Amino acid sequence: MIQSSVDKPRRAMTHGPAILKVAAGTFQSKDDFMADGAAGLDAINTSAQGKLKSLIERIERLEEDKKAVSIDLKEVYAEAKGEGFDVKIVRKVVRLRAQDKAKRLEEEALIDLYISAIGGL
Repeated sequence: MIQSSVDKPRRAMTHGPAILKVAAGTFQSKDDFMADGAAGLDAINTSAQGKLKSLIERIERLEEDKKAVSIDLKEVYAEAKGEGFDVKIVRKVVRLRAQDKAKRLEEEALIDLYISAIGGL
């Protein structure tokens, strides 16, 4: 069975104390950082703080971009529907075009084989 990464089950997140890696290479629990408030900032040097802030800001910008692209995709699919196209089929065509040709041909051959094995549709 071919399974995409989208189909894989997600692991449940736990809410126990997280282990954080600090720049010095030591591990401490989240509770140790938050015990006296300011101790967390002292444990991460200025360089690591700047890098962390930069990474978080990049992630936030990418999340905004992802949201904008998602809205654009919805509009295009709505336009396709308005033009009379079957959106479900359009999505399948997009997915097939994104697949590697050899993988797609292998999948189609397996589908044909399985249909033949059960005596057809």
